[in-house]
Amino acid sequence: MKAAPRLSEAEWEVMKVVWRRPGCGAQEVVAALARRTAWSEGTVKTLLNRMVRKGALGFEKEGRAYRYSAAAAEQDLRRAESDAFLQRVFDGALPPMLSHFLRSRKLDARTLEELERAVREARGRR
Repeated sequence: MKAAPRLSEAEWEVMKVVWRRPGCGAQEVVAALARRTAWSEGTVKTLLNRMVRKGALGFEKEGRAYRYSAAAAEQDLRRAESDAFLQRVFDGALPPMLSHFLRSRKLDARTLEELERAVREARGRR
């Protein structure tokens, strides 16, 4: 299986737009990102082209326009990014990472229930 491409923070923002709007054009991506960034159209098009070269996006040409779609599944990119983070920051050790987040965040009852359910599911997969 081909390794998932590594994305910059800016590329993650573009990817989120494309996942929500498969087959979107560059102008749609520019408009969606204009609501939360100050990036120019040229910046967004540069990011789109870079992501096509990395294999994160695919495209189809329609006349003079390009329609972009994800070439990598969201769960695959999230897994690769979280694995890289875990390795880089916590030397690959999951317990210290989980302990850090549990101790450094205020967690509501619903969140704690979700975490407990995830632990129960993990125990069931052993």
